[in-house]
Amino acid sequence: MIAFIQILGMLINVLVMLVIIQFVIGLLFAFNVINQGNQFMVQVYNSINSLLDPILSPIRRILPQTGAIDFSPLVLILGLNAIMIVLTNVAVG
Repeated sequence: MIAFIQILGMLINVLVMLVIIQFVIGLLFAFNVINQGNQFMVQVYNSINSLLDPILSPIRRILPQTGAIDFSPLVLILGLNAIMIVLTNVAVG
């Protein structure tokens, strides 16, 4: 059981890192630090978006519209960490 939770924790960490990478690349594009003509970064950003969009779109539908700020990645990270805490306590307890 502990090995399963450790593997799940590793997958959650990878997902959180992808969310952070998506956020940073989005900021770099928004502030024109990286040009939209950089095809490699555009492909990386689109690939991460295609991986995360099925997870983030249900969260976006539930959350109220906040304008230009998207809180769905934050909600996803908090939810994944809450799941990890619960699973760790179940395995230990």
